[in-house]
Amino acid sequence: MSPDAALPAVVVAADKFKGSLTSAEVGEAVRRGLRAVHPGLEVRVVPVADGGDGTLAAAAAGGYELVPVVATGPTGAPVETAFARRGDRAVVELADACGLARLPGGQLAPWASSSRGAGEVLSAALDAGCRHVVLGIGGSASTDGGAGLLAGLGARLLDRDGRVVEPGARHGQVAGLDLSTLHPALPDAEVVVACDVDNPLLGRRGAAAVYGPQKGLSPADVGRADDALTHWADLLDRATGTDHRATPGAGAAGGVGYAALAGLGAHLRPGIDLVLELVGLAARLDGAGLVVTGEGSLDAQTAAGKAPAGVGAMAAAAGCEVVAVCGRCSLDDGALAALGISAAYALTDLEPDVGRCIADAAHLLEVLARQVATRLA
Repeated sequence: MSPDAALPAVVVAADKFKGSLTSAEVGEAVRRGLRAVHPGLEVRVVPVADGGDGTLAAAAAGGYELVPVVATGPTGAPVETAFARRGDRAVVELADACGLARLPGGQLAPWASSSRGAGEVLSAALDAGCRHVVLGIGGSASTDGGAGLLAGLGARLLDRDGRVVEPGARHGQVAGLDLSTLHPALPDAEVVVACDVDNPLLGRRGAAAVYGPQKGLSPADVGRADDALTHWADLLDRATGTDHRATPGAGAAGGVGYAALAGLGAHLRPGIDLVLELVGLAARLDGAGLVVTGEGSLDAQTAAGKAPAGVGAMAAAAGCEVVAVCGRCSLDDGALAALGISAAYALTDLEPDVGRCIADAAHLLEVLARQVATRLA
């Protein structure tokens, strides 16, 4: 037996490096670097995500089957997406159906975009017999209050003359809401929303004010969008007899969190917790001595439910040392330690030019992984 084979296994559970590498590609680059130093080392790559883009890929890596679906993209054009399935359990990723990455030409369309595609994919999962659904809502392109989500599941938005209105950020035309046409399997289904924020639907911490600018809303637009969401909430609250506009997480994904709570009876859970369950990370840690996590930028937002925080907590609780790889790191040693991470290795430590880091991320990660491998000697 080689000396390397006697070393404890290493688990690589890092999120994507946005704009350069997927979670799986990060894992493979780290694997190559580790094995360049220890050729016989057991390296277990476990792709992870926090409920946004990459969630489907993480579910597939965890043994779920991808089921193709054609759905409505954020501005209406059809897109090829999927849900992940294992038995009667399904994973739906909003980002892959109608998120920012699906905008044609990358052009923001804050008033025209909707979340309809996510509802259509969820409907397809229900049609396939799935009754336990995880809905990841990160990466949304819209601020439609989840009107599109409900429309994709069969709800009808009506104008004053009873004609169907297409969902979007402008709700002024919507005078009525018919939920009797929602997917008939919903009453028997459990929908859990992967959500990592605690924003309410409305106001200065609401969907329009906090996240609308990322989706193209100008400062002048934010007030109008918040008024439109208020009108939409009045309609949905009357239709359901609920009031979730102030519930933490209602403002997630442009208000999709609110529509899921009010219209689907869903409940919210931290996205990384759900994904780590999907991929079975706890079992993959058995016999491991080191865990490598990470994401593109380790910063103040990392602690707010991002993948490295969840992986760090689980791995540290299992008695594993945890280190992080990243594009850049703005956290000091104390902040890293609070996440259960003993050290961080950044691409910018090797190459100060961020553009070059993005373009050559895989090679630079291999170099960093060789540095991480010295911890195993």
